[in-house]
Amino acid sequence: MKKISIVTPCFNEEANAEAIYSKVKEIFQKLGAYEYEHIFIDNASVDGTQAILRKMAAADRNVKVILNTRNFGHIRSPFYGLTQAMGDAAILLVADFQDPPELIIEFLKQWEAGYKVVLGIKTNSGESGFMFGVRKFYYNLVDGLSEVRINKNNTGFGLYDKEVIAQFRKLDEPYPFLRGLVSELGYEAAKVEYFQPARKRGITKNNFYTLYDIGMLGIINHSKVPLRLAIFAGAFFAALNLIVALGYLVYKLAYWDSFYLGIAPVVIGLFLFASVQLIFLGVIGEYIGAIYTHTLKRPLVIEKERINF
Repeated sequence: MKKISIVTPCFNEEANAEAIYSKVKEIFQKLGAYEYEHIFIDNASVDGTQAILRKMAAADRNVKVILNTRNFGHIRSPFYGLTQAMGDAAILLVADFQDPPELIIEFLKQWEAGYKVVLGIKTNSGESGFMFGVRKFYYNLVDGLSEVRINKNNTGFGLYDKEVIAQFRKLDEPYPFLRGLVSELGYEAAKVEYFQPARKRGITKNNFYTLYDIGMLGIINHSKVPLRLAIFAGAFFAALNLIVALGYLVYKLAYWDSFYLGIAPVVIGLFLFASVQLIFLGVIGEYIGAIYTHTLKRPLVIEKERINF
């Protein structure tokens, strides 16, 4: 029988770990046509998650556990978990049920039909309408800036054939943006639409910094447009500054005695150009930071322990 790897990243998911394990087990018992392994990769949880994972692994050899030495973040750890999957296909499935496990069945159907990548696409969400709108705007922005077409409204939830996983292992990416890498590899992807429910148990681990981190990563890893915008913006403001300066010169010559420049335009102009410079210095800093991270050649994660491998 073909073997399917389910990869579930965890960090402080004691409220969800056993429930997601039970749901996946139930689905594969109904399917009956596949062997499976359920890989949990834990990012040094500080609640009871690790104890629950150990208990599940002791009771079921299908459960495999990787315990990281520390929290390596929401980008590196899930990708590393995928590279450790030994099945004929791997499915990335978060623990909080916001990615419906029931879609595993549809993913497998599309995979059996010949697709090496099957992606879950959010059509709507149980989160606030504002946040869903912000995410949708971001996906459109990245897609517009990127040199390759990015799959919109996909969080990484999906199925990846062993051929795709083998390509992941070859990549030298210390900080991988999974959604962009899937597009870069160029495999035709089947898309399965779904409604993303709100989290029912536990609290989200995402905050402004983590959302900004993955958002900026998606842009700088797949687009040079922000760097080129700095050149265009510099040229535009230089031309604008020249036009305004000539305008003031002509006006002053025409109304020499009655026209006084004052300090307000100088102060406004100074702060405008300083702000633009700081923005683009930040953009350049993000690119330099990405280069620095890549040159360090640090591993994606360091394992403390693995169970049932």
